[in-house]
Amino acid sequence: MIPLRYFIQFSYFGKAYHGWQNQPNAITVQEFLERALSTLLREKVEVVGAGRTDAGVHARQMFGHFDVDPITDIADLVYRLNAFLPDDIAIQGIHPVAADAHARFDALERTYEYWLVKEKDPFLFDHAHFVKHPLDVGAMNKAAKILLEYTDFECFSKSNTDVKTYNCDIRKAHWKIDEDKWVFNIAADRFLRNMVRAVVGTLLDVGMGKMQAEDIHNIIASKDRGEAGVSVPAKGLYLTKVLYPKEIFDEQKG
Repeated sequence: MIPLRYFIQFSYFGKAYHGWQNQPNAITVQEFLERALSTLLREKVEVVGAGRTDAGVHARQMFGHFDVDPITDIADLVYRLNAFLPDDIAIQGIHPVAADAHARFDALERTYEYWLVKEKDPFLFDHAHFVKHPLDVGAMNKAAKILLEYTDFECFSKSNTDVKTYNCDIRKAHWKIDEDKWVFNIAADRFLRNMVRAVVGTLLDVGMGKMQAEDIHNIIASKDRGEAGVSVPAKGLYLTKVLYPKEIFDEQKG
């Protein structure tokens, strides 16, 4: 039987995990998902994720792909996976796709949110970063807008990261204040390791008046991680959307 390729859409609350990607001696989302699929499909399944999230980071929408013998009842498999997996991982759907469709390389855009709260809130303790210092959201948004003028973001990349390029096409970066939290929304074709948390830390420095919005120009030009702000905690970061070409999901209708 010729294996078919499937995309799987899932979400997870990241507190208990050392990120998405398999690691020795650490609990990861990939490990749980591959074990569940392998057990229920009775064959070894390897999942390629749309990207990696660091330890403690959450995903409201994540995709992966895997190759297996044709699945006879997808809805039943989704139901059984959700029963098998822990409560902090959920499957939203499984879709047959073309044999060359790739969860990581075909993704056109990724969107993250970072949540922070201005008052201590026991119900958002694991979901958002608490900042009690007064913040100037206007200055933070002015600084965020400057990010859209650049492509090389080495200054926000984790040190000693093995990447071919530090270029990212940031398409959106802004703060909005909701009823109970502040939310930073950022979208790009790709992100560097630890990049969003470093960007947020830098924007918080602007908001607290430790630097001016215009200082973002010099930080980016420096290409020096030490010039940017500290990384904010992982618990406030959410991968919220991964965008693909429409044709990938049209394949299932053929």
